[in-house]
Amino acid sequence: MAAPSALLVMGVSGAGKSTVGSMLASELGWKFYDADDFHPEENRVKMGKGIPLSDQDRIPWLCSLHDILLRDAALGQRVVLACSALKKMYRDILRKGKDNAPPECGESKKEKCAKVQLFVVHLSGSFKIISGRLRQRKGHFMPPELLQSQFDTLEPPTAPENFIQISVDKKLSEIITTVTESLKMECDLFPVIGLEQKQA
Repeated sequence: MAAPSALLVMGVSGAGKSTVGSMLASELGWKFYDADDFHPEENRVKMGKGIPLSDQDRIPWLCSLHDILLRDAALGQRVVLACSALKKMYRDILRKGKDNAPPECGESKKEKCAKVQLFVVHLSGSFKIISGRLRQRKGHFMPPELLQSQFDTLEPPTAPENFIQISVDKKLSEIITTVTESLKMECDLFPVIGLEQKQA
């Protein structure tokens, strides 16, 4: 597999995407983005009221994220993105932008949209475990009551997507090691992830 330009850490709310993503970015020496930071205010308000987001709510947000990933890839900057990306369609938008979204995604002309090389890390866990985590989380706009709607929406990645699935039951250090080892084996990223420098 070709070296990805972006690593997507996905899963339902409370799976630990932001924590895992930021630690992976630090370990790899890549840039980190938390997709929640890019939600428009109307999405935040809607979720705060306990109303699940629709595809129409999510698509412009995902298109903006695609544009960011594509911009950084053009600059040679590899990225870790923490994003729920619950449906395959959502992940396809992150990869291909307009190919899987309405015209407002940024491709008004007929030209072919450039693709982001994406490697997906799916943090998976049971409803019981993750709901328990959500109840302990303070100050987030995503209420625990919306978790079931996320599980209902979730489409776990499958081939031909490039992905690994990791249980949230694992220790954080185990998750980080599993991801970096997978990148080394599947993507030949040994020099990219900075391990050579650490050994020097």
